[in-house]
Amino acid sequence: MKIQVVAIGKTDKKELNTLIEHYTNRLTHYVPFELIIIPDIKNVKNLSEMEQKKKEGELILAKLQPADHLCLLDENGKQFSSVGFSEILQKRMNSGIKNLIFAIGGPYGFSDALYARANSKISLSKMTFSHQMVRLFTIEQIYRAFTILRNEPYHHS
Repeated sequence: MKIQVVAIGKTDKKELNTLIEHYTNRLTHYVPFELIIIPDIKNVKNLSEMEQKKKEGELILAKLQPADHLCLLDENGKQFSSVGFSEILQKRMNSGIKNLIFAIGGPYGFSDALYARANSKISLSKMTFSHQMVRLFTIEQIYRAFTILRNEPYHHS
């Protein structure tokens, strides 16, 4: 299985980029992994919230293949412990999914079309995080899940 994280907009904090690269490098020892950054939409000041979500949704949907399993990182998604999340990843791998995609939307969330296409939704927390931080947390949790599955000492129960 290949895992991709698809996110809208670049990360402008050097420190976050360094940590994202750190966990991306660690993660690639376990699974084919790719972080895909979709550039910010130009002239968003001229767009309504719905129009912006629709355009961002179209850009994310353009990255998908029909057989891809799409999981939205959404505040209304299901929450898991790190161990529970590792069990979900194991189930996805066992099910024969070839490409698992975690999508991180823009500042207003996801379009209706993306919600309709999604196979699942996960929430990292009831708290609100910046979209840049969500990238780091998502990649770190995917890495942590693989260390849990391999009984490595990174995660402490």
